[in-house]
Amino acid sequence: MAEVRVPFLLGHAEIAFLFHVERQTSQRWRTAGTLAEPDLIASGNPYWLLSTAMRLDGEGDRIADRERLATYKARIPRGYDPEDKENLPVVVGIQEAARVLGQNAQTISRWRNRHKIAEADLLVSGSPLWLLETILDDARQRQRTVVASEVAALRAGQRTPQKPRGRRLSAPEASPPRQPPPAAQTFTSDNHSAAAEFLASVLAQGYSVTIKPRR
Repeated sequence: MAEVRVPFLLGHAEIAFLFHVERQTSQRWRTAGTLAEPDLIASGNPYWLLSTAMRLDGEGDRIADRERLATYKARIPRGYDPEDKENLPVVVGIQEAARVLGQNAQTISRWRNRHKIAEADLLVSGSPLWLLETILDDARQRQRTVVASEVAALRAGQRTPQKPRGRRLSAPEASPPRQPPPAAQTFTSDNHSAAAEFLASVLAQGYSVTIKPRR
């Protein structure tokens, strides 16, 4: 396959490297909304374009290390920044590659370990990523079956919903409104049943009960 350009993509590990922070810090930035929503979700993992990650540069005390930025770019000699996810080529992880090839993720991992599938175009935060065209070209060379419907869906921007990895900020569940506490009542020795029903009702609503004996 002729050499092609691949987009600069960053995961939490690369963002942490660029900004001199821990990986967990980058994850917290995402949870808090400081880091924009991912430009790509592949195999359940979030990825950002370089231009998206660089929006953090100069925001508050966040400064991107220019030497580390150069180091990152040097690792991807064919890399470029699409600047907008609409210009992002179709990029797949192990799960998407498996569906395209009609296999399961374990098979793709095994093929990768045995060098029976094209080398990944990118290795981001420890996970392999391929251009869709890399997977298709490799399949043609190895005479492997390709699931046309999966290819068409990916090219149309349709991906099988995947459970995102990592912690995400979720809205707290709204608690149902509590009823106002019932008015105090007085019971005598002749009202055993009514007193028991009243006590059970108040406790069922989540309130505590204080009993004050009177003569």
